[in-house]
Amino acid sequence: MNKVMLMGRLVKDPEVRYSNSAEPVAVARYTLAVNRKFKKDGVQEADFINIVAFGGNGEFAEKYLKKGQMIAVAGRLQVRSWEDQTGNKRFSTEVIVEDHYFAESKASFESRKGDSSFNNANSDSMDGFYPKDENIEDDSLPF
Repeated sequence: MNKVMLMGRLVKDPEVRYSNSAEPVAVARYTLAVNRKFKKDGVQEADFINIVAFGGNGEFAEKYLKKGQMIAVAGRLQVRSWEDQTGNKRFSTEVIVEDHYFAESKASFESRKGDSSFNNANSDSMDGFYPKDENIEDDSLPF
């Protein structure tokens, strides 16, 4: 059995692309910050999990999911491998979405979003989640 369930906050708005097929399919990619249960030196740490949603789930992500929003995801774990331009074998682990769930009310999200500290990385309003550095070279991406 391959089943993953996660709850966390979106690091940024989902990035959505559509396939070039006769009937285009939405492919949404985003990162979910998930708090670890334990604390290291009194500081809560988070894991940043790559999420991919296809088809209707991708369209849902594009329409309803926003940076900072608390959601739950159910899906399966997938590990992809490829050879980069220098011949090195690369790996990517991601969760393929089967279902999305809202984990906070729209009113709660909107009130936090309106708070001036919402976009402040040092704010406690994000429950200890901080955006990761997204300095990724396009050449290292498998798509």
